[in-house]
Amino acid sequence: MSAEKKVAFHTLGCKLNYSETSSIARDFEKNGYTKVDFKEAADIYVINTCSVTENADRECRQIVNAALAKVPDAFIVITGCYAQLKPEQVSKIKGVDLVLGASEKFNALKYIENTTKNEFAAIYSCDIDDVNSFKASYSLGDRTRSFLKVQDGCDYNCSFCTIPLARGNSRSDSIENVVKNAKEITKSGVKEIVLTGVNIGDFGKNNFSTSPKTFFDLAKELDKIEGIERIRISSIEPNLLKDEIIELVAASKHFVPHFHIPLQSGSNEILKKMRRRYLRELYVERVEKIKSLMPHCCIGVDVIVGFPGETDEHFMETYNFLNTLPISYLHVFTYSERDNTDAIKMNEVVPISVRKQRNKMLRILSAKKQHQFYQEQLGKTFSVLFEAENKNGFMFGFTENYVKIKYPFNPLFINTIQQVALTAIDDDGTVLVEIPELNNVLMN
Repeated sequence: MSAEKKVAFHTLGCKLNYSETSSIARDFEKNGYTKVDFKEAADIYVINTCSVTENADRECRQIVNAALAKVPDAFIVITGCYAQLKPEQVSKIKGVDLVLGASEKFNALKYIENTTKNEFAAIYSCDIDDVNSFKASYSLGDRTRSFLKVQDGCDYNCSFCTIPLARGNSRSDSIENVVKNAKEITKSGVKEIVLTGVNIGDFGKNNFSTSPKTFFDLAKELDKIEGIERIRISSIEPNLLKDEIIELVAASKHFVPHFHIPLQSGSNEILKKMRRRYLRELYVERVEKIKSLMPHCCIGVDVIVGFPGETDEHFMETYNFLNTLPISYLHVFTYSERDNTDAIKMNEVVPISVRKQRNKMLRILSAKKQHQFYQEQLGKTFSVLFEAENKNGFMFGFTENYVKIKYPFNPLFINTIQQVALTAIDDDGTVLVEIPELNNVLMN
């Protein structure tokens, strides 16, 4: 293969997708390709898609068109969850040359014999029930932090979700390999590792180990690694967030005080229709346990509005429930119908206009909750990992408890951790800080 071949990547969706795209990109580079930014001209464009986004088809088409506008004869590869769920639909997008399903995306190079465009896209996919292997992945070089994949797939089959159809059953890496990858990431100079997966609290399932382990076992081993500055848990189900995990994070020097815990609804009736594996009472217990040990801990929440059968009373139950909880921010999703889910067959469909109004109400509540949480942190000192972006003379970063801060740009601070005092909330919602050390001595 010519060393002059250029390849570009675009990722839609979750942190897990970012970790996988980065690993796929490294395979291309090891085989002589030059990786370039997606905005640049390339011979091959690889688009890693998502099925959670409401308009997966439209987004995919727009990105394909953007690539072909730069290079009309570029070879277009589509992979990811959307490609697994609807390969035929993806293959009909004008300009697409190759569609790779869940089991094939890590073997992309094998399917690219030449980069001549074809009239019809080639599809390489399999039944999701046949996807049972685990491919370790982590992002590197793209961001200040690294997303480390520890688990994939899900056995929960919530009535609204297509993820099990796109990624298969729950399966995990071994603790030994996760630790190995975490050490490699740390040696590269990355200061923060974000543990990611579809359902990471389910870690230990089908990792082909002779002695099955749990997420708590993994966390204990990661906490022993020398040199790691920060470990962040991306998202964990409330029923899998055990007391021992919360207690480990509270006592750890590496795990940061930040949990993202999906709720989806504050109504037990709706939770049952969603086939979630907990009720709101358990969620309250988890939040109270966290706050009792880490009052400064940041707690993020996923919530879905407009699920079939969600009445005004159900929604206000959710709204009031969230309003009373000491949480820090919300990720609000508007329910949208998904093929091959049980929810799409349910009656009592909520009008789109009502869904949008409920979404708006919760986004306003999220802004209020975040402002309140930020206000509670003012006057305190935290560590901040600074990022590289220079926006109007300011740089940004996050504290260990996920407060977004900004500070006058200083290139020496990029990818460093500084102790800062939080002083005020700016008009854009970020927090202004001061660095107590007058000499601005860099850590590490």
